[in-house]
Amino acid sequence: MKTLESIEQYQDIIKGDKQTILLFSATWCPDCRVIEPFLPELEEAYNEVQFYYVDRDEFIDLCADLSVFGIPSFVAFKNGEETGRFVSKDRKSREEIETFIQGLSK
Repeated sequence: MKTLESIEQYQDIIKGDKQTILLFSATWCPDCRVIEPFLPELEEAYNEVQFYYVDRDEFIDLCADLSVFGIPSFVAFKNGEETGRFVSKDRKSREEIETFIQGLSK
């Protein structure tokens, strides 16, 4: 999974014509560690989607702008528009994450 490096990179990637999912997470988040083992499998299964890891602590202003107040959370973009969000403070299961991805418009 690629890591978001800058706000400029964020602005560029959300404009693309490929579905992009931002995973908001943090190293100290126990619920985020629970989903880590199967993330590579999801990336492989949904290879038409770009995935980016966003460190919540490094991009706290972006989290506020996008109303991401709980982690792990997912926000999807395509062609500069938000196409979906799975945002809450709750632990997320693999099935819930896959349902979210499958529900995004291609």
